[in-house]
Amino acid sequence: MRTLILAALFATAAASPALAQPAGNAPFTGLRIEGLVGYDHVKNHGYGDNAVAYGLGAGYDMQMGRAVVGGEVEYMDSNAKGCDTDFAAIGDKICGSARRDLYAGARVGAEVSPGMLLYAKAGYTNARIATRYDGVTGGPASFSDKTNLDGVRVGAGAEYAFSPNSFIKAEYRYSNYEKGVSRQQVLGGFGFRF
Repeated sequence: MRTLILAALFATAAASPALAQPAGNAPFTGLRIEGLVGYDHVKNHGYGDNAVAYGLGAGYDMQMGRAVVGGEVEYMDSNAKGCDTDFAAIGDKICGSARRDLYAGARVGAEVSPGMLLYAKAGYTNARIATRYDGVTGGPASFSDKTNLDGVRVGAGAEYAFSPNSFIKAEYRYSNYEKGVSRQQVLGGFGFRF
């Protein structure tokens, strides 16, 4: 619901000719690269872990007046891990950990004040989850597995261009994957625009 409200506000700002900027003054146009780090909460069928997420992103934005639209890709990783003992037999152990997370999507936003962009985003995400089971004698056999999960991500954020070629950002995002896996992240970032 929040994303729909933000999208409506961005559309209103983009449609208003009174908000148009002079030609050549578009701080949110061009190729960008960024580093990201922050809070990661991975959840699987009610069990969750709080962790640190980190990664790299790249994108290309076009600013038209106050409106900004663009595409982006990311490679993220996380130290999220959870273990349980006595899972299938007394003395066994099973562990799951979040691995790489790939994302491709789009964002739409509005420059709400000079150098300040508010935006909403949505796209496809693919996360890898690793599982390791250490069995005991007379119980189920030990195994390890890596599973790739498809999903969808939505989010919203703010980006501030503090120079013509560099910016900082803060972002909240929610990802929903197959097999009951989801994650919520609150990230900060620093990047360069070319």
